[in-house]
Amino acid sequence: MSRAPLALTLGDPAGVGPELSLKAWRELRDEDVCFVVYGDPAPLMAAAQLLDLPRPELVSDADEARRVFTNFLPVMALEPCESEAASAVRSIEAAVEAVKAGRASAVVTNPVSKSRLYEIGFTFPGHTEFVAHLTADLPMSGARGPVMMLSGGGLRTALVTIHTPLLDAIQSLTPERVAHTVRVVADALKRDFGLAKPRLALAGLNPHAGEGGALGREEIEILAPALEQLRAQGLTIAGPLPPDTMFHEEARAQYDAAICLYHDQGLIPVKTLDFHGGVNITLGLPIIRTSPDHGTAFDIAGKGVARPDSLIAALRQADAMVSSREAEA
Repeated sequence: MSRAPLALTLGDPAGVGPELSLKAWRELRDEDVCFVVYGDPAPLMAAAQLLDLPRPELVSDADEARRVFTNFLPVMALEPCESEAASAVRSIEAAVEAVKAGRASAVVTNPVSKSRLYEIGFTFPGHTEFVAHLTADLPMSGARGPVMMLSGGGLRTALVTIHTPLLDAIQSLTPERVAHTVRVVADALKRDFGLAKPRLALAGLNPHAGEGGALGREEIEILAPALEQLRAQGLTIAGPLPPDTMFHEEARAQYDAAICLYHDQGLIPVKTLDFHGGVNITLGLPIIRTSPDHGTAFDIAGKGVARPDSLIAALRQADAMVSSREAEA
């Protein structure tokens, strides 16, 4: 395998990230999905002892990582920081830098604690916005995000607003913002998922998608102008659709991705369909970034019981997206 490995961040060292990294390695070591963890080796060594797995191997480059991957989890060692939150940030920065320098092919991020990050002065709402900031200097083809997309259970949902209080999210909706999000999703589905002509669906905001204005006018005043503009540009998009009827099995078969207007509108259906295996994907970036769709789980960290399903899915998804970009190139 000549492709550069995936760069996996450590996440919060006190969370389940170290344990999940080793469990994912155990599952994937015989597959063609090589990854390297960027972070302080100590939490990984402790997790290996807990799980009775081989101690991770410190490596210095991508070639060495590929050589040892079948037998050991490769680690690019970073110095410990003054706090666990600072270590999590440093790991993200190092993984992104590795992709920018060509030493890694994509970034996969283990969970972090946003509240802990905020305590050390972290100014971004979450991973999505921080990775976008770190890659803002890179050129890219297609519309630039970031746009958060969740994938699981045969469903993809992308968000117009991300980590925004609900009232603020509704008040921030404009035809331009909705249309831009849809263009980012359409371009990413072509580039990263190999869909030549993506079929999209736009969720309404109000009950029954506004019922012709009787239950709210956002569908008429915001969503309809966005849809008119997008269809004029040749995109295939249905909507606005009543959110309570667009996620059942027959409805999902009609589109490749659903565009949702706020956080829970998009995350609840994915997590209901595939709570343990959902993947968070950032669209509209010059680099590929995926993540498991769960948090740090401090309450079970260090007990050996955390399920790696979502991280394994995120690693496989990142590898598949790298293949899609290579095929397009």
